[in-house]
Amino acid sequence: VQLQAYGGGLVQAGGSLRLSCAASGDIFSIYDMGWYRQVPGKERELVASITSSGSTHYADSVKGRFTISRDNAKNTVHLQMNSLKPEDTAVYYCNIKARTVAWRPTMDYWGQGTQVTVSS
Repeated sequence: VQLQAYGGGLVQAGGSLRLSCAASGDIFSIYDMGWYRQVPGKERELVASITSSGSTHYADSVKGRFTISRDNAKNTVHLQMNSLKPEDTAVYYCNIKARTVAWRPTMDYWGQGTQVTVSS
């Protein structure tokens, strides 16, 4: 299973960015999809997640500003980030919980990370 993330970049505070992540390979089923972020010296933290039925969860710090969505037909997950703040600066990683075949356990798969930098 491979995850390809794209859409990061440099933006001024108050601006917007849209991250996307596409999963490919031998995938039997994808359950939760999500975005995490990490800054140097800190643990990776969950930003937002979405279940296969569309239920969403957001970190308190991004509620009302970020929106997660997914396209099950294309095995993709998106993160629309609005009203960006300098403290949103981090490397963002997409994550899926998936099975490659029915009899194997659900596993975590990670994208390569994409840098988001918000200037003040």
